[in-house]
Amino acid sequence: MSVKSNSPESPFGPSLDRRRRIVRGSVIAGLIIVALGATVLITRGDEKQPAQADEHAGHGSVPAGSDSARAVLLSASEAERIGVTYATVEAGFVASTIRTVGQVTFDEARVKTISPKIDGWIEQLYVNSTGQYVGRGQALFTIYSPMLVATQDELLLARRLAADVSGGSEEAKRYAEGLVASARRRLLYWDVSAAEIAQLERTGAARRTLTLRSPVSGYVIEKAVFGGQRVMAGDAIYKVADLSVVWVEGEVFERDLHAISLGQQASAQFEALPGEERTGRITYIYPTLNPETRTVRVRVALPNGNGHLKPGMYATLSLPASGRARPSLSVPRGAVLSTGERNIVFVRRPDGKLEPRFVTLGAAGEDKIEILSGLAVGEQVVASATFLVDAESNLGTLMGGMGNMPGMEMTAPSAGPGTAPAPSPVAPPATPRRPR
Repeated sequence: MSVKSNSPESPFGPSLDRRRRIVRGSVIAGLIIVALGATVLITRGDEKQPAQADEHAGHGSVPAGSDSARAVLLSASEAERIGVTYATVEAGFVASTIRTVGQVTFDEARVKTISPKIDGWIEQLYVNSTGQYVGRGQALFTIYSPMLVATQDELLLARRLAADVSGGSEEAKRYAEGLVASARRRLLYWDVSAAEIAQLERTGAARRTLTLRSPVSGYVIEKAVFGGQRVMAGDAIYKVADLSVVWVEGEVFERDLHAISLGQQASAQFEALPGEERTGRITYIYPTLNPETRTVRVRVALPNGNGHLKPGMYATLSLPASGRARPSLSVPRGAVLSTGERNIVFVRRPDGKLEPRFVTLGAAGEDKIEILSGLAVGEQVVASATFLVDAESNLGTLMGGMGNMPGMEMTAPSAGPGTAPAPSPVAPPATPRRPR
């Protein structure tokens, strides 16, 4: 017994209908593959054909197929809209200046670590916060140490002995005085001040705690002690930095090393100090090169009497290249577009097109950059918005390539006077419906 369905069915059965759909999909996929293959073959054929030299192309012009950029034509309104300006290739001297980003750091020769030379316990802290300024001889903390107490007793005992033998033999007096000097010297070596020792000898009574003072002036940049803490000889309790002179360290590329030398004058500008420039000299060029960045670190010492330069600040270092300037061609720095592997300049041809040229760069100055090859004196180049011109050129290349694909015509014929309008696109015929 069969059950009839109310839905319409193909008179040839469901299996034949499924086969039709599979065949139709295969045919469409095959047509797409054939179109793509034809496009690849046409493109390869075009690349194999020698490029015809443009009558206005100069030396150093970008050869066809070597780069995606091609000559582009911009109207005056389009050039104004994207901010294109032009400059002339000039001959003259380029004063080379190396610019790099640096960072303010401590002068390592002016950083001191303060450590006790005896074991003991901190009784009281007088400098108890990081960033606090301390002067030379300022009290830092009081410390209780059994060794200090014992040495005070030895000093007082030696003084009494010296007083007792003052009327004795010369040998006995020299021995007693030697004991006094030895006890004093030991206290001085432990950073007990001469004033503390004088007070001890004047009073004749050993003190439970003694005060240790700072041997240098500067700012506390590290503090690793608290009141009541036990400390050992050699523990780093404070780190004090004198900021009257600071370092600015920057990275210089390997290719610019020949232009810098020790003692060379340098200047630095800081974002935190607008309009202010500091000058100093290169005091050290590191002996190793970073293999990843191909740079060498350079150190510049700057005076910082007013304390405005803070370690950690970013700076822009300007290093005038040593040696004499040489006559050469130059263009504004904004005219050169670096792709990482090549340097491109867009040249304005007599027909108005902007042609990309590969150029070889030399030294870079404040506003201009040296051109070693690729340009001639008097040529007009794009001086600003070079990146946008390059994008327009690459876009034209892409659209031109797509326009050669079957069914991808990108430009329509212009309708002039007396020209019949272009016919409207005809819609594809409707697919016939299957009989119910």
